[in-house]
Amino acid sequence: MSLSPFSSWLDRRFRIGQRGSTVNREILAGLTTFGAMAYIMAVNPAIMTQAGLAPHDMIMTTIAAAVCGTLLMAIFANMPIALAPAMSSNAIFAQIVVHQMHVDVRTAFTIVLLGGVAFTCLSVTRMRHRIIQAFPEPIVLGIQVAIGIFIARIGMVTGKLAVPTSDGFHFGSLSDPSVLLTLFGIFLAGSLLVLRVPAGMLVSILGVTLLSLFVHRNGAAITTLPAQPVDWPHYPTHLLFPFNFGDFFSHLEVLLPITLYFLISDFFDATGTMYSVANRARLTRPDGTTLLGRAAFAADGSASVIGSALGTSTVSAYVESLVGVEAGGRTGLTALVVAVLFAASSVFWPLIVMIPPEATAPVLILVGLGMLSALGQAASASREALLTPAFMLLIAVLTGNFMISLALGLLFYSTLLLVSRQFVRLTPMVLGLDLVFLFYLFLTTRTGLGQG
Repeated sequence: MSLSPFSSWLDRRFRIGQRGSTVNREILAGLTTFGAMAYIMAVNPAIMTQAGLAPHDMIMTTIAAAVCGTLLMAIFANMPIALAPAMSSNAIFAQIVVHQMHVDVRTAFTIVLLGGVAFTCLSVTRMRHRIIQAFPEPIVLGIQVAIGIFIARIGMVTGKLAVPTSDGFHFGSLSDPSVLLTLFGIFLAGSLLVLRVPAGMLVSILGVTLLSLFVHRNGAAITTLPAQPVDWPHYPTHLLFPFNFGDFFSHLEVLLPITLYFLISDFFDATGTMYSVANRARLTRPDGTTLLGRAAFAADGSASVIGSALGTSTVSAYVESLVGVEAGGRTGLTALVVAVLFAASSVFWPLIVMIPPEATAPVLILVGLGMLSALGQAASASREALLTPAFMLLIAVLTGNFMISLALGLLFYSTLLLVSRQFVRLTPMVLGLDLVFLFYLFLTTRTGLGQG
């Protein structure tokens, strides 16, 4: 069957036939990927509002960043990988940097910008591969599990399952409708996840939101329908280029370690995700090497630069892209479809605003718990490979201070290598990071910054 002129152009532009796919299959894969990650339009604003930013503004910036980042990946890298604000950096941005450390939000966006610029520069050089080889794996694992428990902790609090008191956290009252709705959402989302429903997270958010229309708390429904479900999107122009370089450089000694965190987190998160997607899609050359090139990593880094300029946190590749790959996605056309769908969703912002915290909290909890599965990698490894991430996890869950857990985790890992005489693993990168974060601990102790 002959293709239409437009389909033929798409086939040539994205090399669809060359990669063993079809236009229809790529479109279906794009629809599937979008369904799997559309929850970010509700969840990212729920997190970012904790930095004092308006819900509507965050919906618009989330969508704009997802559209721009995914378009870069589609057009320049031709990979079936979708991008959006990362479900790790957003929590650190809002809860740690702005809320806990009291960093001005415009300064925080400057941190994201500079981290993205550094990532992009590394992506177009051979340094990327060297860093991957030299960076200690237990620290990468520790970052992942500490962020995971931190995200789950946010979900527990916003869903009112964990209530902060002077004695620590107590479980919420089962007579509270919010607690029951959150629990229902966890059971629903968890069940859909186990059943491998592609859009399970989105279905859970929609289900709890609909139910909350009929559940009353203090004499009123938990949420209500908007006066008009569809409205023309109004972009928050005051968030364009929201940078404060003066404040950043005046507090460089404290903010530089945070910038390093955003760089490290985005670097390894993007690298792991993109390699997973490419390998699963069998996008390899005859010699077995992946088709991932500098363009894909540069697209990811540039997405964070553009995202910060639009007014949102670090933008990165989403592991939900694997769902689209399973549906047959092999080219950038899959990503292009995702970007178009995100853009089309912007007219439904009144419906997204009505989504209550009880609907997004279960997603936060399950996403966070999912990140803890990485601990299984260290179960049969050396003691330092297990103790380091476990120590970082313990500090993060009990104190809610991720930066302290990262700093102490690095120092703990180096100490274990030192006493076990594994001097060869005390690389210049490890020792350099130790010095940076030791200085960070000294400064935060002296100034009290970040001790809230």
